[in-house]
Amino acid sequence: MQSYWRLHRYPILFAVACILFYWSFAYNLVRTDFVKLFMLFGALFYLASKIIQFEKWNFKFLLVVGILFRLVFLIAEPNLSQDFYRFIWDGELIKNGINPYLYTPDQIMEQGTISFPAMKELHDGMTDLNARHYSNYPPINQILFALAAFLGGGSVLGSTIVMRSVVILADLGVLFFGRKLLQNLNKANHLAFWYFLNPLVIIELTGNLHFEGVMLFFFVWALFLISKNNWLRATPVYAISIMVKLIPLMFLPLFIKYLGFKKSAVFYTFILLGCAALLFPFYSPVFIDHYSDTVGLWFSNFEFNASIYNVVKRIAVTYYQAKPWELIDSYGSLIQKIALVLILLLAFVRKNRTLESLVTSMVFGLAFYYFLSSTVHPWYVVFLLGFAIFTNYRFPLVWSCTVILSYYAYSNPDYKENLWLLAIEYILVIGFFIYEMIGSRPKKLYFFKK
Repeated sequence: MQSYWRLHRYPILFAVACILFYWSFAYNLVRTDFVKLFMLFGALFYLASKIIQFEKWNFKFLLVVGILFRLVFLIAEPNLSQDFYRFIWDGELIKNGINPYLYTPDQIMEQGTISFPAMKELHDGMTDLNARHYSNYPPINQILFALAAFLGGGSVLGSTIVMRSVVILADLGVLFFGRKLLQNLNKANHLAFWYFLNPLVIIELTGNLHFEGVMLFFFVWALFLISKNNWLRATPVYAISIMVKLIPLMFLPLFIKYLGFKKSAVFYTFILLGCAALLFPFYSPVFIDHYSDTVGLWFSNFEFNASIYNVVKRIAVTYYQAKPWELIDSYGSLIQKIALVLILLLAFVRKNRTLESLVTSMVFGLAFYYFLSSTVHPWYVVFLLGFAIFTNYRFPLVWSCTVILSYYAYSNPDYKENLWLLAIEYILVIGFFIYEMIGSRPKKLYFFKK
């Protein structure tokens, strides 16, 4: 025991410090206290990097501390996001035999036809925006919400613990398949801990109950099966990933050159059939209209932590007297088209013959989309980070550190962003991306040809 302490005393002390900081984050932090939030996050990021540096070949140590960091949050109420109230609400609707895509929470409250435990608490806890719109969470999310409602016994805390357990298990799954995939790609498998011990991952997923990690688990699992040439078996897993969050849909064109035209056609067919099967239990004549209207809001109504959009907005409003509410609507429509063109370019201009090259194209595609987007919540970066570890690019890791600057908006009642802080965030991220592209690796100048 003494010899173990002598060999590992610094990582152990760092881990204990992290546990104390995570405890403070989970139980003694309000999101309006940006200084405390920033200091805690910065300290956690530094300590996590030192732990990985000291113990990167000690799998058991890193696994145990990663689990302990997450268990700190087990009974905490999410303090940086109110989305979990809507998650539990949707789960309670399913528990009561109601399709969550058909009615808004406000409509349910007005009708008064059903009642369930903590109904008013959930409705009051979610944002007004959430309460007046239809659910936009795909079917697998809804199934997990329902599981939380059934096992949570009508308690908000009970349902929260169930969802948190699912998120933790998903992260363990990412670690399991991530290490195997790294080995298949001839990369050091300890790179998976840059995801597993990342404070952004722990705080935003386990702490604030976002399901990007569940999507990533199925996505990495599918990539692992593809790396073993079991691409047909990967199709239902990939479909489940899409039905947690829709983002993996945008990567489908990238498989054309990797699998070849015939195999990719079969690949797409089985994935779409899988998605249809998962959607079927929730389908109704008004489902598509309700769902598309709500999803469309994210492209035409919201702005948060944007980079290029903020520059475009400043120029348009200052020099062309554009109206911000009209600008974001037209900008959102344009970005969807640009993203599609970009993905098609990456699909047909890059070779994408190897799995690493394919995943690199995914990193480019999602990163450029985020750079262009008007809304980039911090937890969005988690998915990009999660599969970027299988490439040579580390700018998503930098982003996972700097994205915390966006939370300054919550420190004031009107949620006004500090554009200088956002500028620092994106100068560091895009600057490091450019450095990786043309600085440290000159061959990446030809990234469209790789």
